[in-house]
Amino acid sequence: MKAIIPKKIEEYCLHHTSPRGTLLQKLEKYTRRYCEDSQMLIGPHEGVLLAMLVRLSGARRVLEIGTFTGYSALCMAEALPQNGRLVTCEIKPEHADIARSFFDRSRHGRKIKIRLGPALKTLAGLPRAARFDFVFLDADKENYVNYYEAVLPRLRPGGLIVADNVLWSGRVLAPKQKTDRAVVRFNKHVHRDPRVECVMLPLRDGVSLIRKR
Repeated sequence: MKAIIPKKIEEYCLHHTSPRGTLLQKLEKYTRRYCEDSQMLIGPHEGVLLAMLVRLSGARRVLEIGTFTGYSALCMAEALPQNGRLVTCEIKPEHADIARSFFDRSRHGRKIKIRLGPALKTLAGLPRAARFDFVFLDADKENYVNYYEAVLPRLRPGGLIVADNVLWSGRVLAPKQKTDRAVVRFNKHVHRDPRVECVMLPLRDGVSLIRKR
């Protein structure tokens, strides 16, 4: 992942951000040491942002599309009230296994339910009445628009979608590859959607906060 802001500025921001707990630090170290695709980890800066947004929004029902090794899910679960629930969708069993092993070590892990398989299939299989207050989108970019359209009807009015990687290492400015164009298409889709309001932040690889009207 190409840095969007200067590294020293990012380090300064992180230094002045509330730290994550010991278990999350261990999960970050484990992921970076043992997972080839460790660049997919959101990291502590974005993790703190997610936790704060969950708290500020008063969310009780959270949906995550793209578990990876569970870092973001744990950050959000810690911010949920005791009766809060988080459903996280993951397609790779090896990632789900790592996430589950860390969830089992957290007192907040009981709030989390992993749904293994293609996320669109998982979403289609949810009860018709299932609704969410908060959605974190961080999976395959080619399906971002499809995920967005699948979750928006299930998001309560005033609910929040947080979409990761919306700057895609700056390649949105000159898209060449299929994934580049998919991210650009998603960003345009959200920007033109009258059902929502959105602010895009240059945090790490770009984060969009999308509020349902």
